[in-house]
Amino acid sequence: MQEDREMKSAMWGKSLMAATLLVCAGVAGAADKTGPGTPAADNELAAKVRHGILMYSRYSIWDDVTFRVADGTVELSGAVSQPYKKSDIEKIVRNVPGVTSVKDAIEVLPLSPQDDRLRALVARAIYGNANFTRYAMQPLPSIHIIVENGHVRLEGMVANKFDKDLAGLRAGSAGLSFGPVVNNLQVEQPPAKKT
Repeated sequence: MQEDREMKSAMWGKSLMAATLLVCAGVAGAADKTGPGTPAADNELAAKVRHGILMYSRYSIWDDVTFRVADGTVELSGAVSQPYKKSDIEKIVRNVPGVTSVKDAIEVLPLSPQDDRLRALVARAIYGNANFTRYAMQPLPSIHIIVENGHVRLEGMVANKFDKDLAGLRAGSAGLSFGPVVNNLQVEQPPAKKT
């Protein structure tokens, strides 16, 4: 009887050991497939970083933050209108699961009442136009207005070339800008090529 118990106990122990090894091998195999440095892992991480930045409640049309992801390292760049936004965005990105390090090159725009007034004038000129209603109604409108020492730059995404050109014209007509408006808007749908 004692032998039967010892034999059952030994078999049970071997079975548990084998099951544990199989589970560990499965976890290790899964980790290898989605580990840092793979394009799929970087793409997933980029989606999480983008989501984190867009969900930041103080991110607005006056800010433009871009980033690159490589092997778990996130490089932030762009411009924000307030100093606290730079540190907040870095903290948000640093806390995204999978981020191993953050290189923060976000520029803080000068705090200036004249720049603030120019931002408001340009926003009113663009988003007050009926052609831009669909952009203005978005939770975070896709046309970002960056003003630095009186110089206006448009960043973001629009649906077509007409919207890009019209936004540039409207921004230029707002007045008070030092120099021409730099229109860096990207077009979502390039025109179809004629064959």
